[in-house]
Amino acid sequence: MSRLNALHAWVSQTHPAPLDALTPASSDASFRRYFRLTREDGCWIVMDAPPDKEDCRPFVAVAQLFGAAGLHVPQVLRADLEQGFLLLTDLGQTTYLQALEACGGARDQADRLYRAALDALVTLQQASRPGVLPEYDAALLQRELDLFPEWYAARHLGRPLEGAAQATFQAASRALLENALAQPRVYVHRDYHSRNLMQCEPLPGVLDFQDAVYGPITYDAVSLLKDAYVAWEEGQRIDWLVRYWEGARAARLPVASDFGDFYRDFEWMGVQRHLKVLGIFARLCHRDGKTGYLADMPRVAQALHAACGRYRELAPLARLLEDLWGEVPQVGYTF
Repeated sequence: MSRLNALHAWVSQTHPAPLDALTPASSDASFRRYFRLTREDGCWIVMDAPPDKEDCRPFVAVAQLFGAAGLHVPQVLRADLEQGFLLLTDLGQTTYLQALEACGGARDQADRLYRAALDALVTLQQASRPGVLPEYDAALLQRELDLFPEWYAARHLGRPLEGAAQATFQAASRALLENALAQPRVYVHRDYHSRNLMQCEPLPGVLDFQDAVYGPITYDAVSLLKDAYVAWEEGQRIDWLVRYWEGARAARLPVASDFGDFYRDFEWMGVQRHLKVLGIFARLCHRDGKTGYLADMPRVAQALHAACGRYRELAPLARLLEDLWGEVPQVGYTF
């Protein structure tokens, strides 16, 4: 029996419907697939996560944790962890990215969406406590950074980092790790961006949270405001970040008391994330055959280079990037 037929048979035990009532809802960078089950009495989301490749237990645990914190996440209505099947509530069909594209990045609509997302982020971070989620520790941060030389520089660009270039990257990595590990720690979604946020009221629906960790307080703000899939002018990004920082301080979250210090932490965390993202996108292309992410690489690369160029300590990394590229990649548009 195919996995789709097995999934349909499992769902039909509680929600009988013809096979064609299951339609593709979305896919992501993992082996998970999502289907929308549509019947006269409503819609649900069905997750198919092959157990030899994906573990549903973190999704179930984090859904409960984040829901209890006040986030609008899918409720797990039924689970078969051995088969890798979950039945979830449906948070709708419009992601933030789709909503932004539909409105052409109109400032008033974008501002409403981003303020809601940042309010939800503060809500999540207020519930943080140690010992619940895995630590976003030095080993994990370093593994993410290592994706850049292995998959992006060597495999994608055909430019392995050797000698002085390797030393430059290692020095930058140490500085980025030191900054990240010195930041106050909270719950971190890890991919809190426009493809994982659904247009809902009053707070966004939040998806793809199964890899959540306990780590640097700026990380999710970076994921949202330095999104790999949509770029904003610097002034707009800073305006939203100031509003988040003010809200975080009012909520007594442990953000830096000086915005300049907080912004530097935000920028350096963004460098770590963008190095990781370039490595992940390259791996998705060359290992998994998912070439759609290549179109987003220039946006990430441009944001990475811009941040490196603003800090003397990261200037050697900026020059390394320039040498790898020959010229700084350009993006077609910015909202």
